[in-house]
Amino acid sequence: MKVLIFGATGMVGQGVLRECFLDPVVELVKTVGRAATGVRHPKLREIVHPDLFHYSGIEAELSGLDACFFCLGVTSAGMSEKQYENMTYTLTLAAAEPLSRLNPAMTFVYVSGAGTDSTEKGRVMWARVKGQTENALLRLPFKGAYMFRPGVIQPIHGERSKTAAYRIGYAITKPLLPILRILFPRSILTTEQIGRAMIQVAKQGAPKKILEIADIANCAKSPPIHDQRTR
Repeated sequence: MKVLIFGATGMVGQGVLRECFLDPVVELVKTVGRAATGVRHPKLREIVHPDLFHYSGIEAELSGLDACFFCLGVTSAGMSEKQYENMTYTLTLAAAEPLSRLNPAMTFVYVSGAGTDSTEKGRVMWARVKGQTENALLRLPFKGAYMFRPGVIQPIHGERSKTAAYRIGYAITKPLLPILRILFPRSILTTEQIGRAMIQVAKQGAPKKILEIADIANCAKSPPIHDQRTR
C-alpha cells in the first residue's frame, strides 16, 4: 500500500507516520508539508511544498497512491470564522479535490474532531466548519472517505504538538492520562491507536463513514498483520 500523509510534523501525524513505518503492508509513505519532517526511513519520500493551497505543479508526485491520511489542522483560537474556514475547509479541499481526480481508487481519512457539527448550523464555529469540511469530503469521488473524530489524544511515543498551549497542557496532564484512559476509555485515544486505525480503514474500510472515539478504538484493535512492533 502506498500512503500519503499531510501534517506529518504534527502530533497526530507523527504517530501515524510511525505506524506506517511499522506496518509491512505499507510499502511507501509520502509526506507533503511546508517543511521536512526531519525523519529518515527507507519507506519515506518527502515532498516539501510551501503552498498548501495549490498542487498543480506536483500532480505527478501525487498519483498512484492508495490512501491519504490528512492530519493537518489548526486551532480555532483567536481566529474569525472566515480565517478558520480558509485554514480548514479551503486548505483541505485544495488537496482532496485533485487527489480524488488523480487517485479514484484512493481511501481518504480526515482527522476531524469530537463534537463536529454535520448539520453545519450549530452555534459552535469550529464545529460548523469541521462539519462543512467533512460533508464536502464525503461528496468527492474517492473509493472511500472516512472522518475520524478523536477527542483527547495521548501521545505515547514521543510525539509533540506544534501548538505551544497544547504542549504545556500535555506536559501537565501526562501523569494523569494513563489513569484517565482506564477510567474513561471512550474519551481518550493514543496516537498509536489513531495510526493503527487509519491503516486498518485504508486496508479494509469501515462500517461507518464517520468514526467517533469508540469506533476508532475498535478499528485499532483489529489484529495487526505483523508482530514485530518496536517500542
